[in-house]
Amino acid sequence: MTTVVEVKNLTKRYRKTTAVENVSFSLEENTIYGLLGRNGAGKTTVMSIITAQNFATSGDVRVFGEAPYENAKVLNRMCFVRESQRYPDGWVARNAIAAAALIFPNWNEELAQRLIADFQLPLNRDIKKVSRGQLSAIGVIIGIASRAEITFFDEPYLGLDAVARQIFYDRLLEDYTEHPRTIILSSHLIDEVSNLIERVLVIDAGKIIMDETTDDLRDRATALVGDTAAVEAFAADREVLHRESLGRVTSLTVLGHISPDERHALSAAGVDLAPVSLQQLIVRLTQAAAEQKEVVR
Repeated sequence: MTTVVEVKNLTKRYRKTTAVENVSFSLEENTIYGLLGRNGAGKTTVMSIITAQNFATSGDVRVFGEAPYENAKVLNRMCFVRESQRYPDGWVARNAIAAAALIFPNWNEELAQRLIADFQLPLNRDIKKVSRGQLSAIGVIIGIASRAEITFFDEPYLGLDAVARQIFYDRLLEDYTEHPRTIILSSHLIDEVSNLIERVLVIDAGKIIMDETTDDLRDRATALVGDTAAVEAFAADREVLHRESLGRVTSLTVLGHISPDERHALSAAGVDLAPVSLQQLIVRLTQAAAEQKEVVR
């Protein structure tokens, strides 16, 4: 695959606060990424630097092999949809859609009109007076209909209800299948987007702690529940992400592949095994990272 974004040793500091620290990763063409992590982890900072809406303290960012800053050849090939998007005073939704049609060379008006109908977006209402869900819909429509070669969605769909979010996921996947491009979804709703994303980037406290395909992650961790002695004996030589006990029953989340023979032995010992969802895995990994930092301190 062709690399479309290359980030090397990226650091961003705000006075005494380090938002992003020595981050390196690459994004390939025609792939859907999940950029995941807690609030304040550095996700928006990274995306805003790649799209030239912010400046790095140090490090290097290349998009299509070039620096993105003040580079029209690069910038009009990217779309950055963010929850906090602001529009000029007096604008209605129709103005925002029309402006996007002029900006993005791959804009598809037929798709935009279909999405407007799907989300039942009022086109002539002052943007400052629309609901949060309608404001989110404007961003989602622009992000999908732009068909930009690289599209960042920075949680613009948080204002949508469950039905509208599903429409977003369905329409995004449908159009991506017919018109592949690089899409980055930043989200707290990890389980909702887990079936969409092909590769996961997890950022925690300004550092990348995971960069793997979703296929590789499916067998990364397992939850064990059973007699404390049996569970602890099995986990003695394994990395434990999380532990809970109640009486003689213990629940552990362990990293690493569990072989068929091991599964049979655990089942015979009365230990239940369950897969760990992507959201659970990321929560456990970030919790473990935070606990390690506390120990170091």
